[in-house]
Amino acid sequence: MSTTHVSIVFKLLALAMIASVPLSGESFYMEIVGKVLVMAIFAMSLDLLVGFTGLVSFGHAAYFGIAAYAAALFTLRYDTANLWLVLPASVLIAALAAFVIGLFVLRTKGIYFIMVTLAFAQMAYFIFHDTALGGGSDGMYLNNKPSTSLFGWQPFDLGEEVHMFYFILVMMVLVYLFLHRVLQSPFGRVLIGIKSNEHRMQSLGYLTFRYKLGAFTLAGALGGLAGFLYAVLFGFVTPELLSWHESGNVLLMVILGGMGNLVGAMAGAFMFEAMREVFSDLTKYWQLLMGGVIVAVVLFLPDGLAGIPGRIKRALQGGGSQ
Repeated sequence: MSTTHVSIVFKLLALAMIASVPLSGESFYMEIVGKVLVMAIFAMSLDLLVGFTGLVSFGHAAYFGIAAYAAALFTLRYDTANLWLVLPASVLIAALAAFVIGLFVLRTKGIYFIMVTLAFAQMAYFIFHDTALGGGSDGMYLNNKPSTSLFGWQPFDLGEEVHMFYFILVMMVLVYLFLHRVLQSPFGRVLIGIKSNEHRMQSLGYLTFRYKLGAFTLAGALGGLAGFLYAVLFGFVTPELLSWHESGNVLLMVILGGMGNLVGAMAGAFMFEAMREVFSDLTKYWQLLMGGVIVAVVLFLPDGLAGIPGRIKRALQGGGSQ
């Protein structure tokens, strides 16, 4: 069996395991795994920037939080918001915010780019934290979960935990397939070329600013999708969703999984959230434990979790040649 076939089988088995979580009948497990799936979408959106385009953003949580607040504000305005309207509207608002911010931040490079993305994210954070728009530091609650009614027909009910879980799972799979296709397209190839050598891509005639702006906007939209799902899953939003801590967390997920690998980004999200749950139950110094594990991964697995299969393969090939 070829490596490609093994990879496909492994992905299908992992998907089947995740899909079987509702069979436990435990609300706690469905909520925890549902959160991990949302974070996996969030991590993949950032990996498009960091891993494939070479843009290290430290303010990606801004789009996550903006869409989450948009969902809350829509449900506050309408007693029963329609999913098929509020979902694209929330994602579009996040994408628009990313587009406008990208027009400014993409004119900088290196450490300046990192700091400017952080500055814009902090501006968005204080808009919701210090004004009545977002309910201040207390945040906002979603009055009701969006209705899925479509021309009088309701295919599923997000108020049902199982339906909500599978909706998030489907969204994660669709985002993975979409990004996989995008990265295989000419647009994606240019992004990878920009990461490798932007000056060379410019000499070939590519308007790299436009490509980077497209990637920045797309990443913001997908980060917004994750934020919307988070808000609907938990039923409340707070300014902390836009904080630099949240941007740092999702960046750590990408690093743990292995930059430039969509499956790695998802694996990093699973590992990060699993460590947070397990270590926080073990000790009040759980963040120290997490930090130690992350440092160990960076030192001994520079390619992240995604690099483990390759290391095993090389080790087996090396052992077989002796």
